[in-house]
Amino acid sequence: MAIRLMIADDHEVIRWGLRQLVAGTDIQVVGEAATGEQAVQLAVETQPDVILLDIRFPDLDGLEALAKMRERNVQSRVVILSTFQNPTYVARAVALGACDYVLKGCSREEILRAIEGAAAHQQPTPSSEMGMVAQAMQTRAPIEDDDISLTQREAQVLRHIALGLSNKEIALSLDISVETVKEHVQNILRKLGVSDRTQAAVWAVRKRLA
Repeated sequence: MAIRLMIADDHEVIRWGLRQLVAGTDIQVVGEAATGEQAVQLAVETQPDVILLDIRFPDLDGLEALAKMRERNVQSRVVILSTFQNPTYVARAVALGACDYVLKGCSREEILRAIEGAAAHQQPTPSSEMGMVAQAMQTRAPIEDDDISLTQREAQVLRHIALGLSNKEIALSLDISVETVKEHVQNILRKLGVSDRTQAAVWAVRKRLA
């Protein structure tokens, strides 16, 4: 059975290159999108096995497009394909249910492996960019630092904050309500003695928690 692939990238030359890259394999391109909105609509219409999804589009970013796909019950496996090696992008991708994150500068073999791995419902390797970030996001070890003591869940939420996730994205990642996330955030700010989540993120980065 061929893997049905949809390509979403705003650069025609990139889409052409990806078509050439999968030519002669068991991967069949079933659609292409040049904008985020087109990507959402095409994903709904074609329901491909795997979507290669860029981060940057002229109308909305790829992660916003991914969120809209999930809202519209697109079950396709999504591989983010980006030029940006940015932990915040990777963390947001994890929270929104992407299954891998690969860089445009990687080899043909790496891209093919990501597509095939996604179709086979394989997890990214622990040493990959997504694997390392996902592991950090799921770590629930409590934090005890001098007079500061955070519970397992508070420590986990703080790691998400340090990676730049919103309350909604943290809730999606941890499968808890947004209201529960807000409560944890308030407890974290109080315990750290800071006034906002940016200061909390700075504290966490200094302690090498994210």
